[in-house]
Amino acid sequence: MPSAVPPATGFGGSGAVPPERAGTTEAAVGLGAVAPGRPGPDAGRTAEPEAWTPLTPPPAFAMPAPPAPPGIPPHPAPPHSAGTPVAPAPVTPDPALSWTAMTPPADRPVVTFGEPEGYDEQARPVPLAARLRSRTTVAAVCVVLGFGLIGGAATGSWLTGGSGDDGAPDTFAAAAELWHSIPVDQLFPPTVQGTGAGPGGADRTWTRIAVAPDSGCQNAFDPLLHKVLAPAGCRRLLRATYTDATRSYVTTVGLLFTKADAAAMSALDARFRKEGLDRRADLMPRPYAAKDTLAAAFGDKQRASWTVSVLTDTPVVVFAVSGWADGRTVDTPQPAADATQSGATTDPAQAGLGNEAQGLADRIERAFRKTADAATEEPS
Repeated sequence: MPSAVPPATGFGGSGAVPPERAGTTEAAVGLGAVAPGRPGPDAGRTAEPEAWTPLTPPPAFAMPAPPAPPGIPPHPAPPHSAGTPVAPAPVTPDPALSWTAMTPPADRPVVTFGEPEGYDEQARPVPLAARLRSRTTVAAVCVVLGFGLIGGAATGSWLTGGSGDDGAPDTFAAAAELWHSIPVDQLFPPTVQGTGAGPGGADRTWTRIAVAPDSGCQNAFDPLLHKVLAPAGCRRLLRATYTDATRSYVTTVGLLFTKADAAAMSALDARFRKEGLDRRADLMPRPYAAKDTLAAAFGDKQRASWTVSVLTDTPVVVFAVSGWADGRTVDTPQPAADATQSGATTDPAQAGLGNEAQGLADRIERAFRKTADAATEEPS
């Protein structure tokens, strides 16, 4: 019997592969490999090299040779030996189609970029450049004429001494004459609402109890305050006295129409601010104590708090002074600007008399400004 083939060994078998054949065995492992020691199906056959034959496209798919350009002779066919495949002739681009061609072919149209056109008022085509030049010229002429008209108007105003604002009223000077043209109920309304004007933002309502006849400034102010206001002049003094809803306090509010111009009013306002004249107790305005009213006992010794405001857009000084309605005297009056501060502990501050004077003066001033603006507004 033929001897048995020794079994292939795996992990730890006795038939180990000899070292000299290890490379052969590793090379043979793979797809379709033949185990060593066994003949393959092609054993004994000699392998012959296979001849390479280039693929030639069938005649139906042969590319036709491009026609030769006019005036250029066709390239002669290169000689070739029998059995050698013939390479297709190279395709030569038409020089006339090149971007570097200097002159187009005779049979091709010449294309040029024309000037953009527009249309005039009669729908006739007009070159756009000509229209732009025409419009630029017209615009330049209009600018020159405009400057000429403006210059002529300014020159005429200068020659005639006018301001150039035809018919515009001088609002500052016009406001100085409003004291005799505005009804008293507009200057001093019968009832004034003071939303948030009281201590802590509480609302206040004041009722008018007396209106003083319009007069001059004689005995209307303390001597020192009268001296301070004298440079502005006194055109007319208007005053009215109000009481609060509880009839516990009385307040006199006034409008002093001065003779000063805008510069003088600005200078007076600057002096009050710089020197703190609105906080000096010897510069208090005097109240209007109307007989047979709740303010009949409201005299100089009953003044508790006050405020003075110099307006600069109109020749007017707004002021107010407050006190108790029961006629009690006050040893240390306090300006409203201090009495309305948080944490003030004086009697006028605790009673809210600073809020009475400041709140009522602010509302009368706002009403006057609104009335003055409407009265001096240029009619349309």
